[in-house]
Amino acid sequence: MFDILLKSDEQGPLYIQLYRHIRGLIQRGDIQDRTKLPSIRTLSQQIHFSKNTIETAYQMLIEEGYVISRPRSGLYVVAPSLHPPIPNQHAFNLPKDTQISNMKVLQSPHEAPIDFSLLEIDSESFPLQAWKACLNESFSYNSGRIHQYGDNKGEYALRLQIAHYLKQSRGVSCSPEQIIVGTGMSNSLHLLSKLIGQSARVAFEKNAIAQVGDIFTQNGYTVVPFPLSENELSIAEIIPTNIDAVYVTPSHRPSGSPLSYAIRQELIHWAYHNQSHIIEDDYDGEFRHAGKTIPSLQGLDQHGVVIYIGTFSKAFTPALRMNYMVLPHPLLPKLQTMERTLSSPSHMDQLAMALFMERGHWYRHIRRMRNTYRRKHEKMLQLIHTHLGSLVQIEGGGAGLHIELTVQIACSAEMLKELALTKGVRVYTTQQAELIPNNKKPKIYLGFGGITMKNMERGIQLLKEAWIR
Repeated sequence: MFDILLKSDEQGPLYIQLYRHIRGLIQRGDIQDRTKLPSIRTLSQQIHFSKNTIETAYQMLIEEGYVISRPRSGLYVVAPSLHPPIPNQHAFNLPKDTQISNMKVLQSPHEAPIDFSLLEIDSESFPLQAWKACLNESFSYNSGRIHQYGDNKGEYALRLQIAHYLKQSRGVSCSPEQIIVGTGMSNSLHLLSKLIGQSARVAFEKNAIAQVGDIFTQNGYTVVPFPLSENELSIAEIIPTNIDAVYVTPSHRPSGSPLSYAIRQELIHWAYHNQSHIIEDDYDGEFRHAGKTIPSLQGLDQHGVVIYIGTFSKAFTPALRMNYMVLPHPLLPKLQTMERTLSSPSHMDQLAMALFMERGHWYRHIRRMRNTYRRKHEKMLQLIHTHLGSLVQIEGGGAGLHIELTVQIACSAEMLKELALTKGVRVYTTQQAELIPNNKKPKIYLGFGGITMKNMERGIQLLKEAWIR
């Protein structure tokens, strides 16, 4: 056992501070392999953080492989040799002729980079009291089921609430029987690999930034990039043959612009006539900052070709490790032969979420988050116009939790990313940045979901210093 002492100068949301601090201790070897981490309750008493904050930080460490969970035992550190060491104080004294591609963050080693993460969400808006109340009520109502495994497809009460919500808010037409509650995107794609075939070839929009490309590959899929723009004459001309599925984010594409109705219809027509499927990832479809919310692609499907995937991570918390997938009717018979292999999240958490939705807390929370992200989106646009001006061009940006920038500089997106990092700012590029022609202006993506207003402003100012140089 050991003590965790946070420095007073650490920045960012509390769960991020704690996550980065423990990660740093592991990477430097200050916490040895197989060391048991303090329990959530013990650490909460030690550093006076809420249990939810600590649980979120621990979950992030688990997801990145720094920690493993042993049932009825606790959390244990994985060998630090498996992770690259972080720089020490001397690593920041670099020679003047160091190439950009090899440069590290030129900032105080005690100061965490400002991260325009595409994955983080606003931690201050979590409805802690309402969620705790639903958890307690769920345990009271279902005390006799605590030691049961639950439904492999997901608790029916939750699937019923999800079906109702999707119909009302996203235009998804489905029954609870079509819904599979899972533990995340990897879990859903693993199941799909068995339903649509091992080593399936999946067409993937070239500029896609949803960070799932590696998850497809790890689950045995072959990813085939294809271009997609609003002026394409025919989907059949740009999607290669022998494709088993097409992955799209129609409500929020990389630029923030949704797919047009015409292209949506053509995609469905193409999938039906090619005996293929469309994987619709609606990871942040709830958040549109201007105009009406765009209905799902699945709602237009009359042929049973669209597989709809949604999540609680963006709107609620990634710590819950809960998502859902709506399967078309033609895939249900095959699913029945595999139900024993399904793996759903804690059924007590599912029952609590069902109660959370039934009581109306979920809908009120979504409204609050829309207002929060709208304010952050407006602030981000204002800061970009003020500090970056004609240096960048904002593309789309009317939906989701990130903004796409086309930077008017003759260099690669990767170089811009490295330049930003020398100023202590993390920005992001597309998954296939190396495939973008040299004559194209580089594109950079800035997430605003989890960043504070203060860090947002400071980060944009630092980008100006980095890129104008």
